Amino acid sequence: MRATVKDVAKLAGVSPKTVSNVINGVVFVRPETRARVEQAVSELDYVPNMSARGLRNGRSGMIGLALPDLLRPYSAEITHLVVELAHKRGWGVQIEQTAAEPEREFELLSKARAHLVDGLILNPINLDDSAVMTAGPLPPVVLIGDVDQDVVSQVAIDNVGAARDMVRHLLERGCRRIAAVGTPESPSGSSGAGTLGGLAGVTGTAAARLRTTGYHEALAEAGIAPDPELEIALDRWSPDGANLVVSRFLAEHEAPDAFFCFTDSVAVGTLSALWAAGVAVPDTCLVGGFDNILESQYTVPPLTTVDFDRREFIQSALDLLGERMADKDAVPRRILIPHRVIARASTGLPS
Repeated sequence: MRATVKDVAKLAGVSPKTVSNVINGVVFVRPETRARVEQAVSELDYVPNMSARGLRNGRSGMIGLALPDLLRPYSAEITHLVVELAHKRGWGVQIEQTAAEPEREFELLSKARAHLVDGLILNPINLDDSAVMTAGPLPPVVLIGDVDQDVVSQVAIDNVGAARDMVRHLLERGCRRIAAVGTPESPSGSSGAGTLGGLAGVTGTAAARLRTTGYHEALAEAGIAPDPELEIALDRWSPDGANLVVSRFLAEHEAPDAFFCFTDSVAVGTLSALWAAGVAVPDTCLVGGFDNILESQYTVPPLTTVDFDRREFIQSALDLLGERMADKDAVPRRILIPHRVIARASTGLPS
């Protein structure tokens, strides 16, 4: 026999309403109570009757997740967590790739308005280009990532602070000439950011601009003026893109003391370029990354990186989405997830 909500409630020692609140994710439930309900759901292999629920509340039981590039390891980890944690709430997930194109975001917003999905989690890379800013009245939407806005609820990390902390770590390791890989491009097409104290007149993703700001702030604290020659623009935050630009940089410049890479995927390409150029890491040059993807601890040498609790990140995004689905007029909220620098051998420290 298929388990029912009443069966789950009896096993967990709670009311059927509490079980519904946990599964729907739209009402706060104490963590210990949520844990008991989730354990009961697992033991009974309970699966919500989505069609019956949809008839009752007008919902599809599906949410949408849209990421710019599904090829990235970071995207795979985010997708895995969204599917896993949404399933515990009884939600299915429709996964889309926007390729940073506003038109695809418009299509997803249209699906939400037509109630083909109940809500959306979007990861725009540039606020100015995002459909969220121009699509008019919005369905339930939560943003994850780096754009700075107050239109809809959002979960993010402090990109400026995280970048600043990574560069501080490199400075503490004795580095002074620190290159940044992934900075915005200047209008002239040069590799440098084009300014010494800010980011006026540059183009790039929100993450690129914020992480460059943190990089500049850490250098300023150490009394070091930013050197545009050490700011390496990158239009594709991928191993192959980083390998190409860092190889070109090393062919024309002496290796710096360190490379601060704006993602771990960029750091992987940078490590490859350094190996090909005969530059030893960490003996000659240090390398730091950002995101702590699963592979970062298995690079050679293991990669120092910025880490944050991705499960908390996605759990918070789903909580916010549940709030919006329950009350479309709820005041937008922004949740910042704490970060830390994990020191490994790529900056000369044991893992």
